[in-house]
Amino acid sequence: MMFSDYLSLFSFADALGVAVILGSWLLIGWRIEHPSQSKPSVSLLMGEYRREWLRKMTERSPRIFDAQILGTLRANVGFFASSTMIAIGGALALLGNSDQLRGIATDLGAERSPAVYWEIKLFLVLLFLANAFLKFVWSSRLFGYCGVLMGAVPNDPKDPKAIPRALKAAQINIFAARSFNRGLRSIYFALAAACWFAGPWGLLAGTAVTCAMLWRREFTSQSRAILMQVEDD
Repeated sequence: MMFSDYLSLFSFADALGVAVILGSWLLIGWRIEHPSQSKPSVSLLMGEYRREWLRKMTERSPRIFDAQILGTLRANVGFFASSTMIAIGGALALLGNSDQLRGIATDLGAERSPAVYWEIKLFLVLLFLANAFLKFVWSSRLFGYCGVLMGAVPNDPKDPKAIPRALKAAQINIFAARSFNRGLRSIYFALAAACWFAGPWGLLAGTAVTCAMLWRREFTSQSRAILMQVEDD
């Protein structure tokens, strides 16, 4: 089949759904990372707490507690990276088995559609999963850099290098968390992309639900309300 033949398998609604999910993925990610000053996101608020954590680290001795926190963060990243690899392997195995794809088509009442029609839909899911895996890998590496910088912070809090190095470690930690959050968003949108198997309107509905969930968690959740509470001095 030629490229034009592949395109003929899809309707305008399919093209609209793909454009909407890709645009929503990029736009909501940008908004979460660049919120307005009057309404910061949970991710931005947590970034400030990460800086405060590593400032306080300079006053702790020994720093076993801080190492345990960092180890937990890296373990979380490793778990999601491994899970994403399994999901990618499952999707690739499904791509190589046209009989299973035809079975999916039959279950969804579209048994007349060729296997390539479903393979292209599966590629959209793989796009998000691959991006998630790459983000998790980079996040793990950045948390490793953060650990090295934390180890380089002088034990004496009065040392002039203590706070600057702690703030460097905090900034790397923030970058690692940002990459981790991007990976999580890609997993959410991979699940939304799977709704395309139910048709273009299923894809649009899955995108809308995913965006609403991400927006609520970042801007209207109870956890954000707790982070926004004014602390007495």
